[in-house]
Amino acid sequence: MLNGKTSHWWEQVGKPALRDPLPGDMAVDVAIVGAGYTGLWTAYYLKQAQPDLRIAVLEQKHAGYGASGRNGGWLTNSITGGREQYLRTHGKDAVERFQLAVNDSVREVIRVAEEEQISADIKQGGEFNVAYTPAQEIRLREFVANEQRYRYTDVELLDAKAACEKINIAGTRAAVWHPHAARIQPAKLASGLAAACDGLGVRIYEHTHVREIQPNRVITNRGTVAAQYVVRATEGFTARLRGLRRLWLPMNSSIIATEPLSRQIWDEIGWDEGEVLGDFAHIYMYAQRTADDRIAIGGRGVPYKYGSRTDQDGRTPDVTVKTLSDILHRFFPCTRDAAIDHVWSGVLGVPRDWSATVGLDKRTGLAWAGGYVGTGVTSTNLAGRTLRDLILGNNSDLVSLPWVNHRVRKWEPEPLRWLATRGLYGAYGIADRAEDAGKTSTSMLARVADLITGRAH
Repeated sequence: MLNGKTSHWWEQVGKPALRDPLPGDMAVDVAIVGAGYTGLWTAYYLKQAQPDLRIAVLEQKHAGYGASGRNGGWLTNSITGGREQYLRTHGKDAVERFQLAVNDSVREVIRVAEEEQISADIKQGGEFNVAYTPAQEIRLREFVANEQRYRYTDVELLDAKAACEKINIAGTRAAVWHPHAARIQPAKLASGLAAACDGLGVRIYEHTHVREIQPNRVITNRGTVAAQYVVRATEGFTARLRGLRRLWLPMNSSIIATEPLSRQIWDEIGWDEGEVLGDFAHIYMYAQRTADDRIAIGGRGVPYKYGSRTDQDGRTPDVTVKTLSDILHRFFPCTRDAAIDHVWSGVLGVPRDWSATVGLDKRTGLAWAGGYVGTGVTSTNLAGRTLRDLILGNNSDLVSLPWVNHRVRKWEPEPLRWLATRGLYGAYGIADRAEDAGKTSTSMLARVADLITGRAH
């Protein structure tokens, strides 16, 4: 079993040859910090809209090194943090327009991949979430009823028989499915998007460490970049930047990938249409059937490291491997003899209210996007197009969506955020174990944890 080495996705693609680092001080129109999906989509759309723009993307490792090359490959239509808070502040029409924009973003990623000939193993089979305990089923049915109050959600409730005909998960009680999702191979999308940016004339400078972002300039270990606009696209690595340690929590997530499974196993499981798979546990899992017939299944593992530390190579503790393997075997008992070929981890950005944001301060020239809490494969595309319009002054529908210029208070200082995160995920774990043991309603511990974290609105 390979542990770390960034991700299975990059092992498939092969580590890219590094682009040149920043050659020294320079001036550009737009400096983008981070060559993940957010930075690359922003550069791509800006350069398409205005080809004469001088754009520099600054990356500490290589394009797609962070969450963009390590995630679970869910291209889906989730509004990060849910729509309820925006319902209070912006109204129902605005949140429905937001939902439609996210749905459109799923299609837009697929369109660009086709247009740019990016072969990213994309298969649109929708999003499938299962309930396998009585308490999960109650939450699932409440979720479906709430979703069906809104336009553009297009969710379908599946009983146990219909759900198992799609994906045969042990103990299925009910499931929910919607069509606005696709499986992708994350590193293939990241490397293809970076190549598309290269072709447009965007300059991506790799192996360049950004130390600080200031109004109209970026300070790196290789020189200072002056720019009319500076875009912060650093997601889970934001806490490393000077002055931003408490802005977003770097949450750790881990994935295991099995060996390619036999035709006999797939005949038993089904899962033939490219659905991305999740559940209604409090510490939820996420999975896909890969293009080469593996199961890649992920979850939180050790969710947070003291002091907002982040790992470099994705190495993952053995206890997390066991936890994810147990989930795999609980879902699909026929996989018990399948080898785990690779395990890795990465970090995602979590704002204090668990809601993503995109914005621009015209006074300072500072723009940002992130805090996707695991929904970034789609949200980054919407963010990139929104940043394009904010920077170019386009008065489009995108710049008035509820998440634009959304602000939230910082996380608590240490040791409070470490203690709180450890305690809250401990509470979720206790709640899940109680439900697995037969508790038929959602634990009060989990409800309190949702209120404290801001996940309940």
